[in-house]
Amino acid sequence: MVGGCQVDALDVARWQFGVTTVYHFLFVPLTIGLSVLVAILQTMWHRTGNERYLKLTKFYGKLFLINFAMGVVTGIVQEFQFGMNWSDYSRFVGDIFGAPLAIEALVAFFLESTFIGLWIFGWDRLPKRAHLASIWAAAIGTNLSAYFILAANSFMQNPVGYRINPDSGRAELTDFPAVLTNKVALITFPHTLAGSFLVAGSLIVAVGLWHVIRNRDSADTGAYRFATKFGSWVVLIASAAVLFTGDIQGKIMTDVQPMKMAAAEGLYTTESPASFSVLTIGSLDGSREVFALKIPYLLSYLGTGDPNGTVHGIDDLQAQYATQYGAGSYTPIIPVTYWSFRFMIAFGLAAGAIALLVLWTQRKGRTPSSKWLLRAGLAMPVLPLLANSFGWIFTEMGRQPWIVFGEMLTRNGVSRSVSLAEVLTSFTAFTLIYATLAVIEVKLLLRYAKAGVPDVSEQPPTDDADDAERPLAFAY
Repeated sequence: MVGGCQVDALDVARWQFGVTTVYHFLFVPLTIGLSVLVAILQTMWHRTGNERYLKLTKFYGKLFLINFAMGVVTGIVQEFQFGMNWSDYSRFVGDIFGAPLAIEALVAFFLESTFIGLWIFGWDRLPKRAHLASIWAAAIGTNLSAYFILAANSFMQNPVGYRINPDSGRAELTDFPAVLTNKVALITFPHTLAGSFLVAGSLIVAVGLWHVIRNRDSADTGAYRFATKFGSWVVLIASAAVLFTGDIQGKIMTDVQPMKMAAAEGLYTTESPASFSVLTIGSLDGSREVFALKIPYLLSYLGTGDPNGTVHGIDDLQAQYATQYGAGSYTPIIPVTYWSFRFMIAFGLAAGAIALLVLWTQRKGRTPSSKWLLRAGLAMPVLPLLANSFGWIFTEMGRQPWIVFGEMLTRNGVSRSVSLAEVLTSFTAFTLIYATLAVIEVKLLLRYAKAGVPDVSEQPPTDDADDAERPLAFAY
């Protein structure tokens, strides 16, 4: 009994995994996006020799490294939970789920971490081309890591390339290429990348805009002005990519998980055509609609590509699943799916709107000075982070009650040998540790963001410079 409510180990294990996942994913998109954007900035410096690109490379590179370190720590803890709290799930699907995760650790993460090390310590030791190649290799490793992890997650959404062993009752891998080319993974990956660039671009805008407005007389104002424009264009392009890939993802989701699409809309009865509700207010018991603001035909288009397409309702799908899988509720928590889906869209669009405003205020060489714009700019990184978080909450909560859709219920995946007290203890400890790490992360990012771009008055080594002649000015 906790706070007057009856809870068990399953409830706490679900909360722990949810909190850990959302917390970990606060760092992931920034790492994915910044790795590529820092590589692009260094490439611009390599090709032009313009000092401002070097300053921005080192400036945002330091923010990238701080975030990368935090992401590694939280990611390791997240994977441990499969063995601690979800051992029955790991036993059932480990033959499949473990394959992409093993490749991620042995190949992608090794590539990522090795070349990040070379990039950190190679400023004064590696030739320029080799040093540039190291950040690109790290960025490729980061994105490969994301793909293999998303491939594992996509199996949970749409199981492919496997068979159930009738003797052991375990899922066994039969077609690894099918797992890697799962149609859910193929669209989730670019959608996740677009969301990551939305976060990274927003951070670049926020920091650059703060320095443009607060330190307008600085000698580095030109670098900051470029950063705000560069980041704003990244945000706008990423916003368009999020919408495009999200549209495709919605159609695939309707195909493989129709209940999730119905839950996203709170659509209880099958409709053709189906409207998309921007806002719906229902009675307290949820039995009837009091007020709704709807866009006709939009849900049908999002789900099927046809404005007049049929979208199956929750009640019809519940009856179908009960016949197919046995008695029980196969409906997720509708308020969670309904609002997380809308918060995901709203926060993402808000970041794009601010980026457009930032570009408008800098047209024809103008220097922005509005305090309201500064406040909006500082809020930018938070908005896509919230959009990403609500997107994953929708993705995972919309799959419930399945941990592997159609094959294993979430309640059957929890470790049977772990007690409520043990899960509560680890949940409390992890939450306190994560709260401490969050404070450290924010303080470090703010400290180095306020410090501004570094001094790079000395020229870095050329490709043919002798080791003995290379200055040490660029070591971190």
